[in-house]
Amino acid sequence: MPVLFLMFSKRNFIGVFDSGVGGLSVLRSIRAALPAENLLYIADSAHAPYGDLTPERIRDRSERITRHLVEHGAKAVVVACNTATAIAVEHLRTLYSLPIVAIEPAVKPAVHRTASGTVGVLATSATLASPRYAALLARYGDRARVVAQACPGLVERVEQGHWDCEATRRLLRDYVTPLLSAGADQLVLGCTHYPFLRGLIEEIAGPGIEVLETGPAVAAELGRRLAAAARLATEGAGEVRFLTSGDPERVAPVLARLWPEAVALERWAE
Repeated sequence: MPVLFLMFSKRNFIGVFDSGVGGLSVLRSIRAALPAENLLYIADSAHAPYGDLTPERIRDRSERITRHLVEHGAKAVVVACNTATAIAVEHLRTLYSLPIVAIEPAVKPAVHRTASGTVGVLATSATLASPRYAALLARYGDRARVVAQACPGLVERVEQGHWDCEATRRLLRDYVTPLLSAGADQLVLGCTHYPFLRGLIEEIAGPGIEVLETGPAVAAELGRRLAAAARLATEGAGEVRFLTSGDPERVAPVLARLWPEAVALERWAE
């Protein structure tokens, strides 16, 4: 058993995972809201992006990671990936009784905030094709027109650290412009990678367009679930640790640019 897990298991920890570095946008909200908690982040970089995998493969990866976290002492798991949530979270909840906090596109707040009556959603193809997203639209889609845009290639741009270059700008323009043309005044970031492109998205969208992400809402829900179970850490400073299934030498430079604290990235040997 790695020393990493031995250290955490004495105090328990919250496990957070994503297909790559995108879930760091959620992890930073959790870190800010719950500073006393130990956090372990797994970037399944060897299998990113999940949006290109079959539903069966996404469920397998999500189950494999969650099982590893649970077996090594996690008191809660956060699925910091919209695609994994859409495809696998209900399956995970049938397997494990600990709190499993999921993420979904912020359609609910967007339809309440829109003045134009049109909401745009940027997400992966797998998320938009999932029954969970269809159920989300069924709950809130009658309150506003919801226009979805699949965004192939954006996850890879973030994973490679290409956040502010002309190629990424062109790709984003191709995805954002149709939503603006449809009249959207709310843009929902339906992938945890996309908040790292928020500056470019806001630049392309222009004034009067609100961009919504879900990290703070996930952190708040996690805090409520832990408090209800009397398992919320409130004293001391928690540790944050990072593992990747990919090549640490490739992932580390991107992680260093996205995470404000100096960290050591370790290889996750499944």
